[in-house]
Amino acid sequence: MSISTPTHAPSAADSSHSFAGLPEGSAERFQNFVRNPGRLLIDGEWVDAVSGKTFETFNPATEESLGSVAHGAAEDIELAVAAARRCFDDEHSDWRRMTPSERGKLIYRIGDLIEQHADELALLETLDNGKPLTIAKVADVALSADLFHYMSGWATKIEGGTIPISAITAPGSEFLAYTRKEPVGVVGQIIPWNFPLLMAAWKLGPALAAGVTVVLKPAEQTPLSALRLGELMLEAGLPAGVVNIVTGFGDAGAAIAAHDGVDKVAFTGSTEVGRLIVHAAAGNLKKVSLELGGKSPQVLYKDADMDVAIPGAANGIFFNQGQCCNAGSRLYIERDVYDEVVEGVANEAKKITIGPGINADTQMGPLISQEQHEKVLGYLSSGLGAGAHAPTGGGRAGVHGYFVEPTVLTDTTPDMKVVREEIFGPVVCAIPFDSGDDDVIRSGNDTNYGLASGIWTRDINKAHRTAHRLRAGTVWINCYSVFDAAMPFGGYKESGWGREMGHNALENYLETKSVVAQLA
Repeated sequence: MSISTPTHAPSAADSSHSFAGLPEGSAERFQNFVRNPGRLLIDGEWVDAVSGKTFETFNPATEESLGSVAHGAAEDIELAVAAARRCFDDEHSDWRRMTPSERGKLIYRIGDLIEQHADELALLETLDNGKPLTIAKVADVALSADLFHYMSGWATKIEGGTIPISAITAPGSEFLAYTRKEPVGVVGQIIPWNFPLLMAAWKLGPALAAGVTVVLKPAEQTPLSALRLGELMLEAGLPAGVVNIVTGFGDAGAAIAAHDGVDKVAFTGSTEVGRLIVHAAAGNLKKVSLELGGKSPQVLYKDADMDVAIPGAANGIFFNQGQCCNAGSRLYIERDVYDEVVEGVANEAKKITIGPGINADTQMGPLISQEQHEKVLGYLSSGLGAGAHAPTGGGRAGVHGYFVEPTVLTDTTPDMKVVREEIFGPVVCAIPFDSGDDDVIRSGNDTNYGLASGIWTRDINKAHRTAHRLRAGTVWINCYSVFDAAMPFGGYKESGWGREMGHNALENYLETKSVVAQLA
């Protein structure tokens, strides 16, 4: 692997950084955006936190401040929920009076504005999160726009149905029975830091299509792209109170989950925090959807096309610095090709250029924070101390910034923490298995999680047989981390409740009402 030289990132007061490549006017908008403290979006207005407090957001590649944003807390959540509640409960509000077609057009405009500001949003995402700029633009920003465009079409297709019931209350009685799909009400949405803009899109797109109102809390590590998205949503014509954005820490998220004025909470993040969300939501039995952690297996059979499987399996773990809930962090390799695959994946890791995301040649950026950096290095120390070996990687990369070497671990055992627990970093455990499906299926399913999995083989029967037996919400065959707005994503077991994307995601934000009318 190689480490590129860190490049100074713009701080709130820095006007010297070159923004070559941004469209005309974007550089000035970007500098003004990060220079001015970020504020909360409540009831269509940008306001300071009630406390007046702010907190800094940092570039993880340089450990330097990018600027400050409002430190929202419980009192700000109270105001945001009240605004969302008023907007939803008033049947004469601009939002409630909007036809499905008008709502769909508005959602589509949001997607268009994301595309128009793609360079700006990608730069925000890269500096705030650390990921390579190219990836931020072609993956995070492009998929976010596509999600809004896709969901805009569903606004006019949320339908109930008629039901031929058999109830008889008197001779000759006749009924008309039908169902209505109605918005659930006020929704609290809490999103993570690994794909900040994209996770906001995954949550907001179907919510707006369903017609709910929202209080959104971005991760404290990466608040900037959500705030810029809020500006674009207002520019698109979103009525006041429909989407409220409160930046802050865990106490703000807890206030959302526990608030009796919130009808539903949608959370993406760790399984540990997901459990806390469930407990907090019990007060008014609000509905909950959860997209949580994973410890996803990749099964690589000896008949796989190695030219595809080896780089594909490597990308399955090293993409986004391994900071993916679906990261393929347990690589089960048929024993006959184990040495070949381990060497191949290690070589792929060694080719990766590590550096700040704004450097043109960077393929892997830093981890998100000092806390995450220390956590991943702690797992590496634990695994190596327990007897694992690292044919490549195994430690920190560079001196400044939160960089970790892409790492392959061998000689692991099923009881090791690196095999059982979600690391959320660029670390894969390479584990041999003997011919036959039973043992590898048993090992692949030997986890509390069930988010995703991958299969590498030329045998189509084996591929689908294995896919049917793996207990995971998504199974990729001869590919990995392929996402589409139309394809549902979510987990089995402790990886969550409900699905994101596709028409399935709409059910997260809808109630079903049965109506029965006696005709005779």
